[in-house]
Amino acid sequence: MDIISNLILIDTDMRRRAAISHALSAGGIHVEPFENVTELAASWPRSGVVLIHDEAGTIDALIDSMAHHGEWFPIIAFSEQPSPQRIVQAILDGAIDYIAWPIEPALLTKGLADAIARAEGLGNAKLREVMARARVDRLTRREREVLGGVASGLSNRLIGEKLSISPRTVEIHRANMLNKLGANHTSDAIRIAIEAALVN
Repeated sequence: MDIISNLILIDTDMRRRAAISHALSAGGIHVEPFENVTELAASWPRSGVVLIHDEAGTIDALIDSMAHHGEWFPIIAFSEQPSPQRIVQAILDGAIDYIAWPIEPALLTKGLADAIARAEGLGNAKLREVMARARVDRLTRREREVLGGVASGLSNRLIGEKLSISPRTVEIHRANMLNKLGANHTSDAIRIAIEAALVN
């Protein structure tokens, strides 16, 4: 099972963390356990797959941290008896798979291997999306609306009409938006909007 060279386990529950680490180690998988994303960020790994306990905000915090470090690791979420809605939300937030705990070690190992195989083609595209979303998240609601208008090819006047603001105000929001995105040109901002899946 050398497909998994390094498993990064994030779980605030010490007992469960120990149980999962033991189960995976018995299956020949090297596990690096962390209590939370903050602890992980303090000693950022070079590579790996993240198995994270799905609690409110944990996947978002992990993705923000990955965007900050400029690296994307495949994320597999887990929890006890997850509802279908919870699984869907975790996938929308950026997880590539979801595992219900407890699970037999052999099934867990197979599930991880399958998820990693699926994730291999996502790497660079997912990293670009994660980083673009992190940039877009810095924008105010109005700046995001202006970005949407720019990405749709609208002029400042048409964006202003659509948002019921003056073209001069659109210009100010546009300048602030470009600055926050770190974009030198409108084309950079449009590329970021596309990578962040704001526009198709």
